[in-house]
Amino acid sequence: MLRLDYLQRPELHKGTYDFVVPEEYWAQHPPQRITMPYVSPEPPPTGPRPPVPMDYVFALDVSDQAIQSGFVRDACTSLLEMLYGRTLEDGTMLEPYFPTASRICIITFNSLLHFYDLSSDLAPMLVVADLEEVFTPIRNGLFVDPIEHQTAIKLTLENLPNRFSEFPERNAALSAAVRAGLAALHGRGGHVVVFQSTIPKIGPGALPDPPSEDSMYGTSEEMSLHKPRDKIWLDIAEECIDDGVGVTLFLAPSSYIDVGSIGALASVTGGEIFFHPRYDPSRDSMVLDSQIRRVVSRYQGFNSTARVRASNGLRVMQYHGNFYKRSPTDIEFGILDADKSFSIELQHTGTLDCRSNAHLQCAVLYTTVEGQRRVRVLNLALNVVELAGSVFQYADMETTLAHFAREAMHHLTDQRIAIIRDDLTEKCSSLLLGYRNQCAAATKATQLIIPEAFRSLPAFILALQKSKPLKARLVSSDVRNYEIHRIKSMDIRSLIHHLYPRLMALHDLEDSIAVPQQIEQPDGTLDTQISYPSCTRDSHYFMETGGLYLIDNEDTIIFWIGGGTSPQLLQDLFGIDDFMSFSPQTHHLPYIDSLLSQQVRNILNDRFARRRRLPKMYIARQNMDGMELEFSDMLVEDQNNGAMSYVDYLAVVHRQITSILTGGDMYQRGGGGMRAPW
Repeated sequence: MLRLDYLQRPELHKGTYDFVVPEEYWAQHPPQRITMPYVSPEPPPTGPRPPVPMDYVFALDVSDQAIQSGFVRDACTSLLEMLYGRTLEDGTMLEPYFPTASRICIITFNSLLHFYDLSSDLAPMLVVADLEEVFTPIRNGLFVDPIEHQTAIKLTLENLPNRFSEFPERNAALSAAVRAGLAALHGRGGHVVVFQSTIPKIGPGALPDPPSEDSMYGTSEEMSLHKPRDKIWLDIAEECIDDGVGVTLFLAPSSYIDVGSIGALASVTGGEIFFHPRYDPSRDSMVLDSQIRRVVSRYQGFNSTARVRASNGLRVMQYHGNFYKRSPTDIEFGILDADKSFSIELQHTGTLDCRSNAHLQCAVLYTTVEGQRRVRVLNLALNVVELAGSVFQYADMETTLAHFAREAMHHLTDQRIAIIRDDLTEKCSSLLLGYRNQCAAATKATQLIIPEAFRSLPAFILALQKSKPLKARLVSSDVRNYEIHRIKSMDIRSLIHHLYPRLMALHDLEDSIAVPQQIEQPDGTLDTQISYPSCTRDSHYFMETGGLYLIDNEDTIIFWIGGGTSPQLLQDLFGIDDFMSFSPQTHHLPYIDSLLSQQVRNILNDRFARRRRLPKMYIARQNMDGMELEFSDMLVEDQNNGAMSYVDYLAVVHRQITSILTGGDMYQRGGGGMRAPW
């Protein structure tokens, strides 16, 4: 029998639902600190914090490097488009996408902090020189509605690149700028979006010169490269969490910027890092614009707290992701958006009854962009089985891999990279050995048995070991820390495609692929559908010298052009038929009236519709361009990145399992011993 209110109560028949919560679930103002991070003329508020719409603080580094690279100019152009839209050359109108309920504040900084009174059409600039005790010089006029004060905002953003080019400054006080944003958002919560180009060498948490990374890798000192070099960056992030503020960083450095330190602002508050080293407007401006659009327009909330509960017999042991953990049961986010995820590790604390389900519930308290306090509840009922074969049959390999990846990123601060890579191999071997012992014990000990659900696990574990945070070759700590931040919060689909990039042959696409086709439905109606080509395994072994290939790892797409590629193919896709005439600085695909061009653009548009941001595009000609090295590193089944090929890796896993089954206790490789997997 069903309850009479079954259809009116979403919690009875929906797995995910939102409730508007009463005042007792409102966020609380933080207790007053002994030393406040900023100076305020008003006493700190106490008690519940009424929910309000999310306001944005855009803080722009206006040091000489940021101005000269064009980063500030492109950021201002994108912000103007975000607020007021623009008209394309073909007459198409791009609508503004800034939330209508939100207000905007603009701060610029170098060795000083600059605030703008946007309530006046002249938008006067107010300068604060004290970087240690930050304060906001005005309260009224700092935040404004962008529609009501369009003249002042346009005047400010259009003049910023030229205003600071006449008086170049080399330094940029990032920590003081974030605290200035925190002071502006005091008592409300919100989102601080920072555009930074130089390492902060002044203000609180001033960072010293870069360490000698080459001598640190392979030693116990390499772990320090993945932590903030000054604890104050973690303190600032905690201050942001207390006030319900999230920080997103757009970084465009020309040299070392210490992502391991300043990246803590985004990692702890639930924000995001976008990395544009050696910023090039011709390559990066469209990518930057799409990233800003995604940051502002995606579904998100702020001042969030999440808790996962489990039914009897299960207990939540560990959380992995980008958040702040204040208590054993709760995790907190300054901002939480649709592109973020975290994983949990469960522990059996009792016997589970296979005749009933095990239950998990995740509850997230958050304030919407429009200013409504809600709780989102996600319920999951899981079958309980007794047979190991059933566990392996219904296991989710992608979820398992995502948890392994987050766990590996977490341990980079307390374990050496080589040990983490070995641990991943041992986990893979242990999982396959468990299936071998429990579900295929009758087979020969020398036979490698892989369950259907985990048949790709060794390939993905190898790809994870070849990722930038874990690869054996020297990689800049800035790049490693940026990748660590991304992997810890990526959704599963993006993570799989990031670790094992999609490789696609473009030279042999059928005419019916990636173009609209009329398909007759069973009821006789016609439906327009587009079918997309399958991908090729990531190895040179499956490629042709005369081929044209596209590889995509969610951040970067590379068109690889073989030396024997047909000139007609090149003409149809790039408008150039001469292999030697290509410029390695080609970063955009031209619009050409050809079938191949339409097919490739449809493929890229489909991927953009899923991830809602543009990747960077490069050309790699065979034996010609430097990007071919990056392309080769993406072919994770080959021997590269300081690691073995997939065939050799599978042999290592096989030997580890065989060694245990035949009574050995350790697998010896190349004269050096590996730690026993079990």
